Amino acid sequence: MRLRALLDTDALGLRLLGGADELDRTVRGVMTTDLRDPSRYLAGGELVLTGLAWRRDASDTEPFVRILAAAGVAALAAGEAELGAVPEDLVEACARHRLPLFAVNESVAFATITEHVVRQVSGERAGDLAAVVDRHRRLMTSGPAGGGPDVVLDLLGTDLDLRAWVLSPAGRPIAGAGTAGPALPAAVCARLAGEQLAAARTGRRGPHRVSVDGVTYSLFPIRSSGRGAVSASRDVRETVLSDWLLAVEADAGDWPEERLDLLQGVTQLIAVERDRRDAARTVRRRLAQEVLELVQTGAAPAEIAARLRVAAPVLLPGLGTAPHWQVVVARVEWEAAVGAEGPGIEGGPVAQSLLEEILVDPTAAGPDLSDRIAVAHTGDEAIALVPLPALSADVDGAEPGLLADALLTAVREPLSAGLADDGRLTIGVSASVHSAEGLRGALEEARHARRVAAARPGRVCAAGHQELASHVLLLPFVPDDVRRAFTARLLDPLREYDRRHRAELIPTLEAFLDCDGSWTRCATRLHLHVNTLRYRVGRIEQLTGRDLSRLEDKLDFFLALRMS
Repeated sequence: MRLRALLDTDALGLRLLGGADELDRTVRGVMTTDLRDPSRYLAGGELVLTGLAWRRDASDTEPFVRILAAAGVAALAAGEAELGAVPEDLVEACARHRLPLFAVNESVAFATITEHVVRQVSGERAGDLAAVVDRHRRLMTSGPAGGGPDVVLDLLGTDLDLRAWVLSPAGRPIAGAGTAGPALPAAVCARLAGEQLAAARTGRRGPHRVSVDGVTYSLFPIRSSGRGAVSASRDVRETVLSDWLLAVEADAGDWPEERLDLLQGVTQLIAVERDRRDAARTVRRRLAQEVLELVQTGAAPAEIAARLRVAAPVLLPGLGTAPHWQVVVARVEWEAAVGAEGPGIEGGPVAQSLLEEILVDPTAAGPDLSDRIAVAHTGDEAIALVPLPALSADVDGAEPGLLADALLTAVREPLSAGLADDGRLTIGVSASVHSAEGLRGALEEARHARRVAAARPGRVCAAGHQELASHVLLLPFVPDDVRRAFTARLLDPLREYDRRHRAELIPTLEAFLDCDGSWTRCATRLHLHVNTLRYRVGRIEQLTGRDLSRLEDKLDFFLALRMS
């Protein structure tokens, strides 16, 4: 049963004090306690009733509420019979931990609420028990070992008439696009992934319901069992960008507990498959690590080439010839939490898991496509070796392979939601190389491109090797003190003059340089007479001691404006 149903039952005398957006939580039981630490008696999903005898003063409130939230209770109901009004510190603590809080009218006995909850929950559990047991049996015997996530999703379709899809955190379809139902549009996949990541960052309990184009989806996180999904002490940022999700085309808010339990079982089965595939990536990760170490330590090209010949058949079975390669570098950085101690979150493993997902065409379904990418990590940085078989220019003459802009477009929306306001993902992409000698340069090129991306605003940024042949490569690496001194020397006199005389010398300078020093074109753009423009340019030269007819001075002004 739902918390909302309890609130709508007048005979129970419940008044909502906080948690209006959590009223669709399922109540699986009821418990009355006045223990300061009742955790050993909690299994999750309970409505906890308390007379507040555990509270001696306000300092007792936060630990008590934290224990209930960590145990996964559905809600707390505090009686008003002993102390009168519920203390404000309890209301505030429950709000911080997203724990719904009710006040119980002094005229209503806890026994009345307990009897009602037990009767309702028992009736629902008896409703379809035999069918649920049979479905669990079929799922367990036909799960991942018998064909992967698609088999499980097929059973959801045939047994429960539910269409479902498994998506990566970047919104790529992993399963469900074929036999379990039609493929979801890429925009819908990105929206659902973003909604799940945003919900996970705020600590909301699943399933999360989302409406897209008039269709309601319920989103269930798929947390890998090997990464300690239930530990309340772990920072959610360690796993939020690597968890898959199960999207079901239905409104889970109306489901009985048995159906919710069944879907939780489905996510566990798919998590087993996820763990199996993660384990299978060990060989590719090790190959990438070995090649990377050889490249970074300056090993002989012949030795690197030998390792590449070993890696090629593993990454591209049956290829026959050594592919060209691209290098992609990614970095995930998190701001330290307020009051946090210790080393913080290691970004390398998070970036590694992300690259293994996003370096696959986001419009292509299936998990096996990511098995052709080798990703290593060192510190907070992840480095991918991406093979490009049969590389050749396309019909338009454009260079094939991964493009930074395409990667950014595919992943920006969902991953920005997971990074929220305290994380950043920056990506750099190298040009393609066709020999071991080129890998060292490709790695440096990708790292330079990532630093260019890091100098840009936004939560998810990428840059490619094409951008490294311009001044944009140099500007991000100019030290801040040098940048400030350079721009101040050239532009501060003009800014001060503009402030005092409203002369618009800075806009005039920008337009003059943008028009390549053409007096006529610049005057036309600014709607000025040429003589007025000449007066302004002369004033700029007088204030700065520069000559805008000289290439060197034009270049200095151009760079100062770009760095300001």
